[in-house]
Amino acid sequence: MNVSDAVAARRSVRGFLDTPVDADLLRDVVTKAARAATGGNLQPWHVDVISDAPLAELKAIVAAKLIAGETEEPAYQIYPAPLTAPYRDRRFAIGEAMYGEVGIPREDKAARRMWFARNFQFFGAPAALFCTVDRQMGPPQWADLGMYLQNVMLLAVEAGLATCSQECWAMYPETITSFLGTPGERMLFCGMAIGYEDTEEPANRLRSSRAPEEEWLTVRS
Repeated sequence: MNVSDAVAARRSVRGFLDTPVDADLLRDVVTKAARAATGGNLQPWHVDVISDAPLAELKAIVAAKLIAGETEEPAYQIYPAPLTAPYRDRRFAIGEAMYGEVGIPREDKAARRMWFARNFQFFGAPAALFCTVDRQMGPPQWADLGMYLQNVMLLAVEAGLATCSQECWAMYPETITSFLGTPGERMLFCGMAIGYEDTEEPANRLRSSRAPEEEWLTVRS
């Protein structure tokens, strides 16, 4: 598989088989990804990989919080407020497309909340990672995190794995920080589900669109 194939194949998978992922394979993916570009070679990413009993424990903790209606102060604002066009329209469109695939109408708010809660079970993935960053880091270093995580996702494709990057975990920073034992100087950026795709899951039929290049590309020569 070449890089172009991996880029084309990568997508957010929201349904996984319970097939375990070999620990050595996980380590290989997340360590190779550290060749990501990073300004000044700061390498600002810190990564925790969890699976098996620890992952089951975390899922149970968060499920109990959701049932109890417990919320936390988010680690950061995931989307700008207000979110203007065309970004607002793109976000709305992908949400409606996903709920369309799983057969949940717009007016069924309770069902949509239940579906969203699957995020906090990593969509059934048998492995996951969390990415944290030192609080002194700014937007340039957050860009480095994105490049590292993109490498993880592309290397996962090469290894036959599927992923779903999840900023939603920033909604429970205290829980995750406590569970992982993250030092106080680091903050949670995101989680990521990792595993083997369940091809029978309706949500996995979704393939997000991309804006036509005339909306975002300018070439001068």
